[in-house]
Amino acid sequence: MRLEVIKINQTEIAEIISDELVIQNVAEATDLLGNIYYQGYDQVIIYEKNISPEFFDLKTKIAGEILQKFSMYRIRLFIVGDVSRYENKSLKDFIFESNKGKHVNFLSSREAVVEAFSKTNQ
Repeated sequence: MRLEVIKINQTEIAEIISDELVIQNVAEATDLLGNIYYQGYDQVIIYEKNISPEFFDLKTKIAGEILQKFSMYRIRLFIVGDVSRYENKSLKDFIFESNKGKHVNFLSSREAVVEAFSKTNQ
């Protein structure tokens, strides 16, 4: 895993790059959050492919626990990838509602993150 930085105006967004799962459980998400927070970032991009599929099953409550931690530390989280393959209506509703706010956004591409971030921070 490596961290790259996207700079938009004066804001830096940490982008997590990995070919492997980065978040398989709440403990790993907490470690990642601590690492990002310690380095001074308050925005992070992580790719859907780097998150355990169990995160996207709302019955496991993993997503709720993880997103609550990011929200508590005021770390804006962008989850990037094709989440349409998860055909659960509850998840689709959750994603729709999340995308209305500024704390957690599910987007299709890195470019969509830059566009969304630019719109909400003008």
